[in-house]
Amino acid sequence: MFCQVALDKQKQTAIVEREVDGGLETLCLDLPAVITSDLRLNQPRYATLPNIMKAKSKVIKTFKPSELNVEIKSDLELVQVTEPPKRNAGVLVSSVDELIDKLKNAAHVL
Repeated sequence: MFCQVALDKQKQTAIVEREVDGGLETLCLDLPAVITSDLRLNQPRYATLPNIMKAKSKVIKTFKPSELNVEIKSDLELVQVTEPPKRNAGVLVSSVDELIDKLKNAAHVL
């Protein structure tokens, strides 16, 4: 499976070229965009013991949002929260004939 992504920061677009059954398909997306991949896209790389030991000793860099020139804010506005309307109590029927009668006459389903 083949997939290639090219980002154009000037135009704020992403050009994605992917393999389909009939050949290659090219898509042009406006940014921001969500691009997902299939598990068959790449072969897994298995970590070796020396690399695991090296990774344990590496320092993980942490950044504050201000260092990356980003602002953390919510773009969503909560307008209203309401409960759904109360449902009427159900009716127990004693026979199939009574059920069919209620569906025909009361509910107008049949």
